[in-house]
Amino acid sequence: MAKRTAIVTGSARGIGEAIARRLAAENYAVCINDVAASRPEVDKLVAELNDTHGPGTAIGFVADVSQSIEVQALIQESVRRLGPLTVMIANAGIAQVKPILEITEEEVVKIFNVNFLGVWHCYTNAAKQMIAQGPAPPGSTGYKIIGAASILALKPFPLLPHYSVSKWAVRGLTQVFAMEMAKHKISVNCYAPGIVGTDMMDKIDRKLAEMEGKQPGEVAARLSLEMTAMGRVSVPQDVSKVVGGFLCGPDSDFVTGQTIVVDGGIVFT
Repeated sequence: MAKRTAIVTGSARGIGEAIARRLAAENYAVCINDVAASRPEVDKLVAELNDTHGPGTAIGFVADVSQSIEVQALIQESVRRLGPLTVMIANAGIAQVKPILEITEEEVVKIFNVNFLGVWHCYTNAAKQMIAQGPAPPGSTGYKIIGAASILALKPFPLLPHYSVSKWAVRGLTQVFAMEMAKHKISVNCYAPGIVGTDMMDKIDRKLAEMEGKQPGEVAARLSLEMTAMGRVSVPQDVSKVVGGFLCGPDSDFVTGQTIVVDGGIVFT
């Protein structure tokens, strides 16, 4: 049987990279996507996955998810080279730390273009592709669309207002999409990471440290100890186990419209 295929946006580093690695280890063929500035990291990861798991395991494609036409091209290239699309993971996202009264309209639009509209483009274009392909092949776990929310989609944080709201929007979109896609046997869920040790978190930490007069690293460490029941900063692999191991696999076949929190015990649902 042909490998199941997955597209992971924003997968040159961080959580997206960890998800792509997990899927490759689970015998998926994976399309690694990120923006043009991250092409060296995309190419490096593709080469490593093909060396480790065999030729044809991974391909790379540069695209800006805030542009629908580029997402369409991403999906078309993945299907052409890897085969029918079975999993779409809309992981790409950006953040900004700033007091709410200082945020400009342009900054709100920038956040929403990537974090919400990017997910919208991935969801809609992937769903159209999956429907056009017809029913998932026998023995398959079915089609799955998965998006990146955040614990801020359930409990917003100060100084991250537009980021928080963009993730609330992803959570709402996921629920509505799940309702309409169920008749096509497409499950739609999202994952909500907490404080994860990634480049994005490092940038947030540096900005918070600057605002509080602290040293870089102090704020993230304090937040982890004060807010996380498990008492540590999450690593990308904590999230990839849930996404690549559960949401993409057969054990989640009867799960749809859900936001799965992976935060070590910050937000309890």
